Amino acid sequence: MPLVGVMFYFSKSPRFIPPPIIKAKIFALVLLTILLPILIFFLLKSMKRISSVHLGSTKERIIPLIIYCLILLLVILRVLPNYELIEPYYFIVGVLGSSMACLILALLKFKASIHMIGVGGVLMFFIALGIHFHINIIGSIALIFVISGAVASSRIHLKAHNGIELVVGFLIGIIPQLIALNYWL
Repeated sequence: MPLVGVMFYFSKSPRFIPPPIIKAKIFALVLLTILLPILIFFLLKSMKRISSVHLGSTKERIIPLIIYCLILLLVILRVLPNYELIEPYYFIVGVLGSSMACLILALLKFKASIHMIGVGGVLMFFIALGIHFHINIIGSIALIFVISGAVASSRIHLKAHNGIELVVGFLIGIIPQLIALNYWL
C-alpha cells in the first residue's frame, strides 16, 4: 500500500522532484515496506509465532501488525518527513492509522480484511490527489474500484473473510485517509 501510493504520487505530481530523490525514496520504501516485512515473516515463522502467511487467527496478526506500525513510524520519521513531501507524508500517516485500527480490532478478536484496508486506502489517496492537483485520473480511480471488487471477490471465494470483515476493512482503509486529508488537502 505505501509503495503504490507514493509511486502514484511521484508519477502524477506536477511539482518538480529531482529523479535521484524519487529513486532514493522508492528504494527506501521497497526496503522498509516489502523486504523487511518478508524477512520478519520468516523470523516469526521460524520462532513459531505464526503458522502461515495467511495469518488465519487474530492472535497471529498482533505481532506482525505491531512490527508494521513501528516500520511505518520509521518511514514517517526518516523517509518521508512532512517538511519534504506533505502529501505522501500524510498518506503514510493514514496508513499508520489504518494499521493501528486493524491492530485494535485484532486485539478485540475481530479479523478485518487487510487486503481491503490496502485497496480502500489507496483508492481514497488517488481520489484526493486528483482533487488536490486538479488532474483527471478517472481511469486510475476506476481501475482501483475494479481491483477492490476483485480483491473482495477473491477473499470471499477463498473463504478467508465474510462480507462484514471485508466492508470493515475497506472502511478502515478509507476513514484514516479522510481524516489525514484535513491536514493537506
